[in-house]
Amino acid sequence: MADVFALDVSMGKSYCVWYRDHHCLKEFELPHTNEGFSKLLGIIKQSQNPTVYFEATGVYSRVVERFCEMNKLHFCRRNPLELHLKSESLRRVKTDLKDAHRIALSVQDHHFRLTVPWAKNYRRLHELSRFYNQLNADWTYRLNHLHTALEQTFPELKQLFVNRASKLALNIVELFPHPALVQPYSRVRLKNLLMSATDKKISKPKAYKYADKLLSLAQNAYPAVPSDAIQVDEVRYYARQLMALTQQKEQLIKQMENTAQRLPEFMLYSSFPGIGAQTAAQLMGELGDISRFDNSNQLNAFVGIDIRRYQSGTYQGQDHINKRGNPLARKLLYFTVLNMIRQQHIRSNHIVDYYYRLKEKRPHPKLNKVALVACMNKTLKCLLSMIKHQEKYHYRYTDSMVHMKA
Repeated sequence: MADVFALDVSMGKSYCVWYRDHHCLKEFELPHTNEGFSKLLGIIKQSQNPTVYFEATGVYSRVVERFCEMNKLHFCRRNPLELHLKSESLRRVKTDLKDAHRIALSVQDHHFRLTVPWAKNYRRLHELSRFYNQLNADWTYRLNHLHTALEQTFPELKQLFVNRASKLALNIVELFPHPALVQPYSRVRLKNLLMSATDKKISKPKAYKYADKLLSLAQNAYPAVPSDAIQVDEVRYYARQLMALTQQKEQLIKQMENTAQRLPEFMLYSSFPGIGAQTAAQLMGELGDISRFDNSNQLNAFVGIDIRRYQSGTYQGQDHINKRGNPLARKLLYFTVLNMIRQQHIRSNHIVDYYYRLKEKRPHPKLNKVALVACMNKTLKCLLSMIKHQEKYHYRYTDSMVHMKA
């Protein structure tokens, strides 16, 4: 029987217990310092075939994971919910000491698969993807604040663009956050300013078109605040912030694509209709090396689209997806399927065919979201089969292969 080191991880420290054959040999507090981990390594070297177990606690458990990887130790990072379900009792006492013992006893009574560290490029893709999503959240936050401020200074400016968050739109918003700032300019001077002061190159006819529309909007505008109000500075501030975030996002996309292209799976993902370079890189970052999964059911559970079913007596609850997996991967897949449907005229895609079969199924056609989730499931099956067989997407071959493996 292998020795078990169980850690209850918290911020800056862990409580560690050492078990052998259901007997506790040692317990101690482990500070997350160089001295603390050196002490732990010295104790581990005295043990027999050790394995380190701990719960995934976000950023706090990352240092423990790195310690195990650096010292080439067998370790198992477990989902807290899974451990809770397998160690639940009628009597519940919650302390760091009790939790460490609970983990140790639970892993000796149940079989848990050891954690396989992600390869360097997959880990980098994962971190880039998370940073990109954080920038997206910041970008949306600032865009909402920009629209709120612009409603008070120059709301008519929103009529100037179809895409109100484009680089050109943000440049013009920064230049003219109030109609009073437009009025001193003639048509020609305004055209010249638009062509020279914006990041995006525009032609002379297009610059004249924007200048005419801008003059017309400024003439008819009735702002809620004067041109020297603090809201004008606020609009300029958020416009500059959004432009900086846009540039940062573009750089991250390039880094993700360059990193993903070093992996052989990138070409397989990109061969799938509706999955471009950016989407392929993000999917690889969130899913990792999917060849580690034994079957598509495990992959579905990782993403969180496996079915949650409830039945008691004669009552049969409505089926729902669990949503316990990776929410970012689930969101990516959802929009990937939508993109496949939008681009169906470009290239044949059996996922799109399957979507319309479900929507037109008689006598009970599927609701739109139900059909989309079913397509997400089929997409994962197809991707897993493609990766395991090292085959690019082919409409007929892939369709028959997925049905055969399903």
